[in-house]
Amino acid sequence: MSTFIKNQNWRYATKKFDATKKIATEDLNTLKEAIRLSTSSYGLQPYKVLIVENPELRSQLQQAAWGQSQVVDASHLIIFANETNFGEEGINNYFQNVSETREVSVESMKAYMDFMKSAITSLPEEARNIWTAKQTYLALGNLLNAAAELKIDVTPMEGFAPDKVNEILGLEALGLNASVMATIGYRHEEDATQHYKKVRKSNNELFLTL
Repeated sequence: MSTFIKNQNWRYATKKFDATKKIATEDLNTLKEAIRLSTSSYGLQPYKVLIVENPELRSQLQQAAWGQSQVVDASHLIIFANETNFGEEGINNYFQNVSETREVSVESMKAYMDFMKSAITSLPEEARNIWTAKQTYLALGNLLNAAAELKIDVTPMEGFAPDKVNEILGLEALGLNASVMATIGYRHEEDATQHYKKVRKSNNELFLTL
């Protein structure tokens, strides 16, 4: 069995974190780099990633997350916030980054840039917001996999009120929306769920060969 598969069997959605254990700076930086290197549609990364350490903020956010203890007990709380009404400005910024990174002119990429603008800006705003929100889950996947390699626990969380989180953090004014959260840290020895057998569909139930 590969190390990757062993790590996937090891990880689970931790229900109780050990609040006394903190993630080392080096490991946190590795997780941040894994998120930064995540794939995204067109490579645009239309989101921001908030790392919440402030105890007072996390206490407020716990109330927006139905009182779940992970929000305050985990070493860090990560919020993936998609950009709302993403459009030409974000695309222009992307191509400027490409230009500087690859040392090519923006003009040389104009045809592709125009195509991308046409494909994205022609979508209704609601559809664009759904699309940018989906991109955050790709980044979340990289976080889950990188953390499992480091034996750091992660709990992905959709169980929260986005409007309330947006209000607490002032995200609307920044053109952002809380899409998905993740608490990261180390499982508590009293978390009984770590001993549960992993339940997944069988290969025959899950995969279709066409």
